[in-house]
Amino acid sequence: MNKIGNPAVVGLAGFGLTTFLLQMHNLELIGLGPVIAMGFIFGGLAQMIAGFNEQKAGNNFGYSAFVSYGAFWIGLGIIWILNHFEIYKSNGTDVGYYLVAWTIYTCFMTIASLWVHRAMFITFVLLFIGFILLDFAHFGFPEATKAAAIVLIACSFGAWYMMAAIIINDVSGKTLLPFGKRILGK
Repeated sequence: MNKIGNPAVVGLAGFGLTTFLLQMHNLELIGLGPVIAMGFIFGGLAQMIAGFNEQKAGNNFGYSAFVSYGAFWIGLGIIWILNHFEIYKSNGTDVGYYLVAWTIYTCFMTIASLWVHRAMFITFVLLFIGFILLDFAHFGFPEATKAAAIVLIACSFGAWYMMAAIIINDVSGKTLLPFGKRILGK
């Protein structure tokens, strides 16, 4: 039987990298161009492809997470493009409600991550906190943007850690980077 690759390595890499780049932008270290490019290609398209492959493997958690957050990145990129070309201008409140909707989805996924493993749960808790801070930033508390950036950089490292653990544990044939036990369930 042929070994099948784990699509999560691409989904986690795309999520981690695009999240990291956006936070570099939020910290005013880079422009928006690299974020948009990676939002469409790596955070968006590649993550969605990973999600569709998770569906084939029967992993509903990975399927939902990767396809949904892939759509998040593509949607956010479209908002930025529409704003840039003044086709449809979204103000901070408009984007804030977009983020609130994603905060609600992330809350559900954070709860579900309790049954996955500690690395996933920690990553989702950081993502949830990051979204809440971004919500505040878009509804009158712009100083929350920098705090969100720090939290979401940690979140991106969580995604990269899981990606690295899957790859390194696989090629080494042993668990060198543990995920930690799930918090709920066996």
